[in-house]
Amino acid sequence: MKVHWRSTHATRNTYAALSAACETQGFTLDPVTVPEKDVTCYSLNSRNERQLAPEIADADCITIAGGPYATACFREVARYADYVVVGEGEYTLPLLLAAIEEGAAHVPPGVATREGYRPAVSQVRLDAWPPFSQVKGYVEITRGCPFGCAYCQTPRIFGGAMRHRSIDQIARYASRFRDIRFVTPNALAYGSRGREPDLRKVRGLLQSLSGTIYFGTFPSEVRPEFISREAIALITTYCANTSIQFGAQSGSDAVLERLGRGHTVADVILAMEESLDAGLVPIVDMIVGFPFETDEDQYATGDLIRTITRRGKVHCHRFMPLPGTPLARDQPRHLAPGLAHLLGSLALRGRVTGSWSEPKIAFCGLPSHDRA
Repeated sequence: MKVHWRSTHATRNTYAALSAACETQGFTLDPVTVPEKDVTCYSLNSRNERQLAPEIADADCITIAGGPYATACFREVARYADYVVVGEGEYTLPLLLAAIEEGAAHVPPGVATREGYRPAVSQVRLDAWPPFSQVKGYVEITRGCPFGCAYCQTPRIFGGAMRHRSIDQIARYASRFRDIRFVTPNALAYGSRGREPDLRKVRGLLQSLSGTIYFGTFPSEVRPEFISREAIALITTYCANTSIQFGAQSGSDAVLERLGRGHTVADVILAMEESLDAGLVPIVDMIVGFPFETDEDQYATGDLIRTITRRGKVHCHRFMPLPGTPLARDQPRHLAPGLAHLLGSLALRGRVTGSWSEPKIAFCGLPSHDRA
């Protein structure tokens, strides 16, 4: 049986992980740009689902869909895909492929069809599965998040308990790279339960690696309240970072509280100062247009962005309602008067990246509001 993976730019690391998992069970996921027989697998998110859904529905082959959109909307996706892998796929996808190859009448737990759905009975233990194999990807070191931010799918898909890959396995796979980067919702939470750092574990991880290490920067980040002088010292001692990326999301404490972020604006300012003092450029993630924001909330966000961009940079996107989250049914609020002009002026100076006019664009730039 031939099994294919529908290639898209945003799902390359997912492909690496699932390709490695399928290889352990004797299946090879061949990349394709159109569906091909016998089986084609898709990873759907809120940005590519609209484009790929018609293709899946018209495909002349068995189709399997997974990913964050498929997990949150599995009943909808099961109307046009033959099978939907709900949640983590390392264990479920190879099991499903084996059932299809054998012509089994049943599907394994964790797979939805038009006939129904039985949830998976356990979560993936990261050490049980390679992060990549023949198809190289970043090393995922942690999965799950204890912070239930209202806009975020991560804890809804992977749960609130953090699961860490062991240092030995991380070092084994990281040795295949000259430049080492990680996938994690919060790099400085490695080895901890996720609410506060365990810097002994972070130190142990960094000391175990050989190569050029980038930690707390693309494709991962850290939380602002995890940044301390001691934490930054670990990064500057063992890593090649010239910057550090962390999420602020809003310049309004009222908005942060309503989102359940678990930190304040003061935490963001302190993280920025600690980063700059150590010679690291802060790259701060922001979101604009939360449905419950007031103009004053947006002005406060603009003021924070103006402060950050004096010496750092901002990476921002317009609020996008994601299925499965508490804000899934809400729509972005319009920008406060004059804010778009300020965003454009900072973007032209290279201090802010992206676009803030279209909610479907993944990343947008948001500078500040300058009140006279």
